[in-house]
Amino acid sequence: MYDAAILLVDDEQTIVEILQTVLYKEGFTHIDTAQSGEEAISRCQTKTYDLIVLDVMLPGRSGIEICPFLRQTTDAPILFLTARSSDFDKLSGFAVGGDDYITKPFNPLEVVARVRSQLRRYVSKLPQQPSGNVGESRDFSNQIYDYGRFIVNECAGELIVRGKTIACPALVFQLLLFLCKHPNQIFTKRELYEKVWGEEALSDDNTVMVHIHRLRERIEQDPSDPRFIVNVRGIGYKLVPPVAKENES
Repeated sequence: MYDAAILLVDDEQTIVEILQTVLYKEGFTHIDTAQSGEEAISRCQTKTYDLIVLDVMLPGRSGIEICPFLRQTTDAPILFLTARSSDFDKLSGFAVGGDDYITKPFNPLEVVARVRSQLRRYVSKLPQQPSGNVGESRDFSNQIYDYGRFIVNECAGELIVRGKTIACPALVFQLLLFLCKHPNQIFTKRELYEKVWGEEALSDDNTVMVHIHRLRERIEQDPSDPRFIVNVRGIGYKLVPPVAKENES
């Protein structure tokens, strides 16, 4: 059984019961529920969750409105559920801190697949797929990427900008980590999505664009004039290391 703690936030009891049933059958037993944004915020202030499934159309404040408040207390992946499907709604969800997006009506098994996908990469409590040779070990001691203005510590899962630890949602951190491992290499939006998100055709290019923007807000001195995460017009993005470490005041 999985030890990941999941919070389901939806005021439609039928949907909550369906998701609970399917998740239980798949081995997820630590599931809490909330029927409003205020209840979700309260739960996240008193308990640590590994993943949140958040409905957009909630009574009172919407899921879009409460997501920034959730982000003040958790970096857990947030998966939006909504009956809306426009690009504006999707971008709004990503912009406020969401990590994935599913449109109602949906196949409950698709939700489970996305939950597994998020947790497999960002929650150490879940069993990992075996890779490499049996008994093979990895040395994480030197997996620190120092770019002067910011430092990425892969082992600790930390982003430090100018000496201060910066809160970084899981997918934003994984995107930065991937780029740090491949400096000066250009990747298309589709390539970044497949490498970081790990799946094909579950989202569109806007997902990568929004996460690039969120990344620049954290590491760039001027996000509108990026020096590290640069756009190669008509191709994609690359991370450009500084020639020398910055000495900024």
